Amino acid sequence: MKTWILILFLFMITSCSGSSGSQNLTWYKNATISQISEDPDKPEDFLCISIGISPQVFYLSKKESTYKSLLDKLNQSLKKGKPFSIGIENKTNIIKQINDVK
Repeated sequence: MKTWILILFLFMITSCSGSSGSQNLTWYKNATISQISEDPDKPEDFLCISIGISPQVFYLSKKESTYKSLLDKLNQSLKKGKPFSIGIENKTNIIKQINDVK
């Protein structure tokens, strides 16, 4: 009986954790970047990213595995005014995903 409870428990944990990825993001569609700067509190870890005319500030982690590709898209938006859909992780304000606007 304990084995079945353990299997059921592990199944529940893995099924719940797999679905939280995109649901944990707030999306800013057709957003353009107005400023990119070092985070004054943790410059070795984060960049501050301002989105929009009335800027809202979010963060890009320099330790993120996709840091270079995300930064490239952010620079395209800043320099060329290219809009993107930007996924911000809830409760952390860290940019996790950037998609092209279709």
